[in-house]
Amino acid sequence: MAKYDKADIERRMSGAVEALKSDLSGLRTGRANTTLLDPIQVEVYGAMMPLNQVATVSAPEPRMLSVQVWDKSNMTPVEKAIRQAGLGLNPMTDGQNIRLPIPDLTAERRKELAKLAGQYAEKARIAIRNVRRDGMEALKDDEKKKEISEDDRKRKEEEVQKLTDQYVKQADEAAEHKEKEILSQ
Repeated sequence: MAKYDKADIERRMSGAVEALKSDLSGLRTGRANTTLLDPIQVEVYGAMMPLNQVATVSAPEPRMLSVQVWDKSNMTPVEKAIRQAGLGLNPMTDGQNIRLPIPDLTAERRKELAKLAGQYAEKARIAIRNVRRDGMEALKDDEKKKEISEDDRKRKEEEVQKLTDQYVKQADEAAEHKEKEILSQ
């Protein structure tokens, strides 16, 4: 088991919040944004790969995304992945290019997107709590190995809990901001 490392715990919690912000930036708010497709994974060559590793995504118009697939044999898996991503997009194939018109957001769709933002936030909170658990276990191990005293362990556990609270709060604020942005258009 690894030794307790506050910097590593903070880095991993911060990473969970950054990943959440990245996922949230992909939730669309009515305008074409290339980050919308970032979370999409495509099954190609027998493995799951991020869409941006098999195609170039661009926004040629305010309400249109364009996906230029590099290898023609990947057209069907890319199209399938986009359809199954739950983003409400309808891919139109044009040679090795997939056009994605961005439909107007209906009230129902806004609610779905806001709910999705909440789900992304929950994933981030779980990731942060998993890092907390790892930190707590490392502290208990350090105490068992007599590397730190019980008082040190308790003090550092409080430190880990404070970091956890801080990063969970950041995740909640990011999701809340995005939900307001989605619902207020």
